[in-house]
Amino acid sequence: MGYLVIPLAAVLSVLTLPSYSCAMHISEGILPFNWAILWFAASAPFLAVGLRTLARRSERDLSSKPLLGMVAAVVFVISCMPIPVPTAGTCSHPCGTGLAAVLLGPSLGVVTAAVALLIQALFLSHGGLTTWGANLFAMGVVGSMAGFLTFRGMRRCGAGPVVAAFGAGLISDWATYATTAMILAAGIRGASPFWPLAGKIALAFVPTQLPLGIIEGAITAGMVSLLRRKRPDLLARTALSGLAEVNR
Repeated sequence: MGYLVIPLAAVLSVLTLPSYSCAMHISEGILPFNWAILWFAASAPFLAVGLRTLARRSERDLSSKPLLGMVAAVVFVISCMPIPVPTAGTCSHPCGTGLAAVLLGPSLGVVTAAVALLIQALFLSHGGLTTWGANLFAMGVVGSMAGFLTFRGMRRCGAGPVVAAFGAGLISDWATYATTAMILAAGIRGASPFWPLAGKIALAFVPTQLPLGIIEGAITAGMVSLLRRKRPDLLARTALSGLAEVNR
């Protein structure tokens, strides 16, 4: 469990800072029980694949778990910057899973999100245990896959790694919140039509999430650029190992 040390240290640092109470991610109790169980079931296979991938990589490289812990700490801190969206029953915030997916791959991006979300739910009352599966699906599964596919797609189209990383962070963030809007709409709509409610929730996110997506793209691009210039040895242990070889 050594890879949890860094995220737990991040928890302690956040707890010592002045803060206000705000329910982040999808709040505890928002989703009906049947929908909460559904999203746990939907997220479980992706988390299982991620844990298996981590175990296999750890057999080949003992630094895999500490590296995942470090990235999980980054995801934890980045996603602890909530901006309330009262009309949606949740908050806007950067996610960090686009960066995790670019550095570690989408399956381990799910694991980093799972660790960050669980610690936030247990220690900071951000999100919730009953909504952990839904938050993991939106932020970990969809966010990681959207970021990874965007990065790979842009690279194949000739974009540089820093530009592609910007696109990955941006699309990962927006995809997470589009999914969150649909999850919320499906869970709370009752007899109301799905799409009008999903559209209203998505629109509630727009004023905060549009600029936050751009900021997250810049953070992701900045991290990739910094690693290329300053820590190619660390980059060589990530999914971007080919870039480290180019820089040598």
